[in-house]
Amino acid sequence: MIRSWRIDGKGQTLVLASAEDRLPCVAYWGASLPESEDLGAIFAAQDLDVTGGMLDANPELSICPEAARSFPGQPGLVLRDGAGAPVLPSFRHVGDDKDGDGLTLDYRDDTAGLAYRARFHINPATGLIEASATLECDAPVRVEWFAAPVFPGPQLCDEMIDFSGRWCGEFQLERTPWRAGIRARDNRTGRTGHEHFPGLILPGRSATNTAGEAHAFHYGWSGGHGMIAEELPDGRRQVQFGHARDTQSLPGTRFETATLFVAFSDAGLNGCATAFQRHVRDRIVTPARPDTPRPVHYNCWEAIYFDHDVDELKKIAEQAADLGAERFVLDDGWFGRRDDDTTSLGDWTVDPRKYPDGLTPLIDHVLARGMSFGIWFEPEMVSRDSDLCRAHPDWVLGADNQIPGRQQMVLDMAREDVRAHLFDAISAILSNHAVDYVKWDHNRVLPTPDAAQTLGTYALLDRLRDAFPQVEIESCASGGGRIDLGILQRTGRVWLSDSNDALERLRIQHDAALFLPLAITGSHVGPRTCHTSGRVFDIRFRAWVAAQRHMGFEMDPRELTDHEAEVLRRVTGWWKDNRDWLVRADILRLDSADPAVIAEQHLAEDGARFVVFAGKAATSDQILPRPLRLDRLQSDAIYRVELANRADAPRLSRGDQVLKSGPLELSGRFLMQHGLALPWSFPDTIWVMEGQRI
Repeated sequence: MIRSWRIDGKGQTLVLASAEDRLPCVAYWGASLPESEDLGAIFAAQDLDVTGGMLDANPELSICPEAARSFPGQPGLVLRDGAGAPVLPSFRHVGDDKDGDGLTLDYRDDTAGLAYRARFHINPATGLIEASATLECDAPVRVEWFAAPVFPGPQLCDEMIDFSGRWCGEFQLERTPWRAGIRARDNRTGRTGHEHFPGLILPGRSATNTAGEAHAFHYGWSGGHGMIAEELPDGRRQVQFGHARDTQSLPGTRFETATLFVAFSDAGLNGCATAFQRHVRDRIVTPARPDTPRPVHYNCWEAIYFDHDVDELKKIAEQAADLGAERFVLDDGWFGRRDDDTTSLGDWTVDPRKYPDGLTPLIDHVLARGMSFGIWFEPEMVSRDSDLCRAHPDWVLGADNQIPGRQQMVLDMAREDVRAHLFDAISAILSNHAVDYVKWDHNRVLPTPDAAQTLGTYALLDRLRDAFPQVEIESCASGGGRIDLGILQRTGRVWLSDSNDALERLRIQHDAALFLPLAITGSHVGPRTCHTSGRVFDIRFRAWVAAQRHMGFEMDPRELTDHEAEVLRRVTGWWKDNRDWLVRADILRLDSADPAVIAEQHLAEDGARFVVFAGKAATSDQILPRPLRLDRLQSDAIYRVELANRADAPRLSRGDQVLKSGPLELSGRFLMQHGLALPWSFPDTIWVMEGQRI
């Protein structure tokens, strides 16, 4: 007997099918199939031949491949019973429910006392598929590995793209050829990590940003993930995502994967990217103030570090407001006796030495300048030199002789008393002060990875969001160390990187746009001399790079010359004038013919306008710029395009190009097929080109 199911949406079809009531496989996932398609025939078309050196039948590459079926690759479930013996389930169908855009499949192994449920849902607006699985057990078992529903890897795909990184160097694309065996990640840091963003992209053969087929995956979990991309000896490929191995350490009777988000595109990597951007913005993040424009941030960290002085902070606030800031964020150093990073984490009371009258005078001053007020916490951490650690040494996670990180330890967030204490301490600050924003930091990895730590953090964040729904929370973990759709269900913004080096951020935020929209991605104008790289960049480059995302400043405004202040006001004004449509725009990565140019196009939701940012990240090999082709314009429409920053052309740009003096009117087809040649420029500069459909 063949069982089959299909769900459709946003130009794609997902077909699952099985024989003899066994677990189904993904029989098809791609461009929309005709409604009349015979799903049984599709399943039959999956049959593979048998030849020498093989079993007499091919074990299914199901949504949870079973070792009991002699599956030749990695199984989707590895577990042991209470005595430590392996359990090899063999599931059979017991029920299913097709409800609109969703599908639930139920299977059971009566002998092993296990029930498996898989859920699939395709969002009709964004096209993203959400897949998850649960396991319920009659007796406690230990789970070593439990994959979310498994998808096959496409055959016309020669490489995979996953992500590595480091502090101040997040979202580095790693391109690996498909070959026999496994490409695996097992993130043991206990958080999402700079090193292991839980994403995978499978570009079709010859796919680019703007053309070709692509499949993309993201595991929405903040506690460290495992990924397996495996090519079997018979040529089949599978993709598995789950919690990092052995992080669910205690025996239990119920286990659940995080949601695996998957996207298909027949319009290049941008098709997957925009599906994720829209889904994150409209379905994952719940804005604290949805009807309020995204405010321009000012964060004081790189201006003062731990040197808090109320009078100086008031002066800085006045200058920030004059530059266009709309939110003032007080960073680390306001609490306990926090004069450096060795002390006071956990003591979330205002330091009376620095703030003898409390935070209210500074907050009132900030509000009087037309800005709202935000504040920094690092709730999951504790300093050994703190009142909290001295009172509750048993609240520290891990062994006494562990290696500290950034001179600090980790609180055991699985403990209810720890979460209750933190809720009371944070609530006291939020209840008694006009705070509309919390920068929630996480500056070290865990001593041992443990899923319970992540669930505890989720529980605290959920409770705080319920109590203070108007307070926006930013996920920061030494920059981009905890960015995933699990944490974004509880926060409204991410701090993409601790690097305010404009050249580094140009690349980081460009590659992060494969998953993240502008509305939630913080990007700040850093100081003239970058504190993390030592490089010096012109204010125009720094400002326009920050204007590509949720804009802010993080520097000492007292260092600005009159010229620099004027440039910053002008670019900030441009961002404010355009932010209402930019926050809902698609970020399209452009295929630049010049590898020195990192370019992207922000296309308005209605397609009527766009802005192109073309950053010069290095010296070009050729003398003059190559034409830059745009994406997703209306072919037969005419667009007026002009440079927003034509005054930035240097003396060595000596030609009489029309773009340097006024607009051009060109068809969408020309802009997409030929492209536009921009003026010559130095490295570490950027051109900003605006377009309007006329």
